[in-house]
Amino acid sequence: MKHLKNIAMVLCMTLVLNSCKHEKQELKMEVFETSESGNRLKQLTSFQPAKNKATIELFPEITFQKITGFGAAFTESSAHLLNQLSKANRDTILQAYFSREGANYSLTRTHMNSCDFSLTNYSYAPVEDDFSLKHFSIEEDMDDLIPMIKEAMTISKDGFKIFGSPWTAPPWMKDNNHWVGGKLLPKYYDTWALFFSKYIDAYKKEGIDIWGFTVENEPHGNGNNWESMHFTPKEMTDFVEFHLGPKLEADGYGDKIILGYDQNRAGLKEWVDEMYRSPSSSKYFDGTAIHWYESTYEVFPEDLQYAHNRAPSKYLIETEGCIDAEVPVWKDDAWYWKKEATDWGYDYAEEKDKHLHPKYAPVNRYARDIIGCLNNWVDGWVDWNMVLNRQGGPNWFENWCIAPVIVDPDKDEIYFTPLYDIMVHFSRYIRPEAKVIKVENTDKELMITAAKNPDGSIAVVIFNEGMTNKSFTIKLFNQSKDIQISKQAIQTIVIPKT
Repeated sequence: MKHLKNIAMVLCMTLVLNSCKHEKQELKMEVFETSESGNRLKQLTSFQPAKNKATIELFPEITFQKITGFGAAFTESSAHLLNQLSKANRDTILQAYFSREGANYSLTRTHMNSCDFSLTNYSYAPVEDDFSLKHFSIEEDMDDLIPMIKEAMTISKDGFKIFGSPWTAPPWMKDNNHWVGGKLLPKYYDTWALFFSKYIDAYKKEGIDIWGFTVENEPHGNGNNWESMHFTPKEMTDFVEFHLGPKLEADGYGDKIILGYDQNRAGLKEWVDEMYRSPSSSKYFDGTAIHWYESTYEVFPEDLQYAHNRAPSKYLIETEGCIDAEVPVWKDDAWYWKKEATDWGYDYAEEKDKHLHPKYAPVNRYARDIIGCLNNWVDGWVDWNMVLNRQGGPNWFENWCIAPVIVDPDKDEIYFTPLYDIMVHFSRYIRPEAKVIKVENTDKELMITAAKNPDGSIAVVIFNEGMTNKSFTIKLFNQSKDIQISKQAIQTIVIPKT
């Protein structure tokens, strides 16, 4: 009998242990929220139980694209404004963008030659018919742009990639001999390819390593307004395949990244089909660059999916997006959550495309677009200017826009708009080499993306665009936790490696 009692006790203990083993445990996490009600990257530590809960389940074993990074562009306008501020405020801004405690940007862009967010028109190759570019010089960048980049490099502990984008070749290389519009003359194709190589050399001498390039900012043009140069898909592909790619390779820069296209997402098909038309053209294109200006709300998932499927191993990077055609609203956080902003298309889009450009809330546009991109194979997302003034410039064409950080240099004041917080929700917590993972969500009113970082942690970004608070259970394997998110709010949930 004693023997049978011992067996019974063992069986009972085994059942209890197995029950404990499979019992759901509380999931450890940190939760950060930015909301219309006033939270700004606030860490939330207590949550109320709720009856009607959605379920968000994470599947880290099912992965998609690898993240290249998040960041913004170094422009002459931003750099010039920083030079007008006190050292304390300049440091505050650069720390906010590049320190680990700030946005910790990992992927950045800059313009080659001038752009609309420059003080004037200029080129590194000002001398006509200088086929060998003996007079090539980045002197124009020495006062503002290069010091800003160098200081950011000093602050960044993890480092960041930087790619260059030309808005135009110098006018003397173009068929219209003008800064705006026109095409690159075939006789200058080799000279223009050399220009990219010279740029790498010049920046390297300043201690700045260029990661790569987009071939041309907005090859469709920009309505004949500011610096631009037109390419068809075939013209750009021919230039890369027969001139730029081979030149960089010959000069020892074959490892530099070349991104094609670099304009709005609609119409991607014709570009990627041409870029990857053959093994010899695909060899030199490392990926595709895209912008968001086609719509204030539409992500164009079909176009993004097509671009990825056409070249699954290549980069797909959002290289520019901003609140355009708006003068910044100063120190009024609430405005950024309201559907009062308009974009270029609100006034100027063709009638058939007007529906793509309704009024919108700037915060919503950022959050929706970044999440939508990450859920459709985009691996990098780069904002436009880091810093602008209260007019939305300086901009030589008066093409006013909004940046996440607005400054008043006359009063030496800074305003971090809620757009800055939105960028931090992604850039600080989803790091380069992270992999986007599968998420199942029972509340379709919540927009969600998630990624597993190289250190094993998981970052989940949730956007509640609606006007009511939401409750949900977040599940990972046999662990879970109940969470609430405020109305009109974005949360980043960080789950440590288990």
